[in-house]
Amino acid sequence: MTSGAEHDDPYDGDAELRPRRRRRSFGRVLIVGVVVLALVAVGTVAGYFAFVNWQVSSNLAYSRLLPDEQIMGEDEAVDPVQVERPETAGDARNFLILGTDSRDLSEDRGRSDVMVLVHVSDERDRVDLVHIPRDYFVDIPGSSRKNKINAAYAFGGAPLAVETLQSILGVPIDEVAIVDFDSFEAMTDAIGGVEVNVAEASPGFPEGVMQMDGETGLEFVRERYSLSQGDISRGQRQQAFIKGIMEKALSRETLTNPARLASFVDAATTNLTVDDDLDLGEMRSLALSMRNVRGDDIHFVTAPWSGIGTDSWAGSIVNPAWEQVEALSEHLRTDTMEDYSDPVSPTSGFGG
Repeated sequence: MTSGAEHDDPYDGDAELRPRRRRRSFGRVLIVGVVVLALVAVGTVAGYFAFVNWQVSSNLAYSRLLPDEQIMGEDEAVDPVQVERPETAGDARNFLILGTDSRDLSEDRGRSDVMVLVHVSDERDRVDLVHIPRDYFVDIPGSSRKNKINAAYAFGGAPLAVETLQSILGVPIDEVAIVDFDSFEAMTDAIGGVEVNVAEASPGFPEGVMQMDGETGLEFVRERYSLSQGDISRGQRQQAFIKGIMEKALSRETLTNPARLASFVDAATTNLTVDDDLDLGEMRSLALSMRNVRGDDIHFVTAPWSGIGTDSWAGSIVNPAWEQVEALSEHLRTDTMEDYSDPVSPTSGFGG
């Protein structure tokens, strides 16, 4: 294959090639179960709970993020395929977090540089976050050729990204959120900074546990050029930063401090956009059932890959390890992520 670097993103700067936005515009978005979890944790104080609940309701906006109607893909329209939840999964739930590089989603959809599938177990005692590399080279519904998975978002927004990921993993995605990573800065500062495990050192970030404020955290998750596995390593940093936020938000230090908790909830839900059909009451019920989840119950994996390559059209790509992807799919479908392991993906370097 040839390098094709000039085609790394054929849609940069060409608004005509991007699908037109329908219905309401996307706002900056984040939906992390910990937000509602935090609300439930202080629910015994009725007046305070009512205030924070009002705060969340006032901040929420709604848009179509799930593929519940025909989607316009790159080359043709896509009729969504209904993915059933296997009986073996019980009531396990799957949420998709998409990160965008756009500064103003009402003007430009941008590209999705972050894709994380959040799997909540049927027993509500475990959360698995699966990082999908943005350059994962896959078939995209409505396209005549393979492309990076983040192109699905460029072609058809969140609905096409969901349709693409569901076709790969074979599990239903129940809710979706889109977030500009700048939102994490406000959340981090609202809870007084977070501790993050730095697994691989880089300039300014020595190996080990490091206290970070919001600005430092953003610098940490954006670095890739000095890391041993490029975007793969950056995705692992993003997971570590998210875990640091979740652990601090669920800590006694935060949950017993009404002012800090309210500030965090406000930062996390400001301009929060969820799917049209989201029921906030159901989210509160889910949060209540997860009230005992703590940092040790949150686990991270990267979607299986065999190496970094190039494609004449897409440029630099991450090649999926398809047999191992099927293994991941099976564990998600059967809600047995506690038994999942990945002996295939390179642990150093860029593979073959």
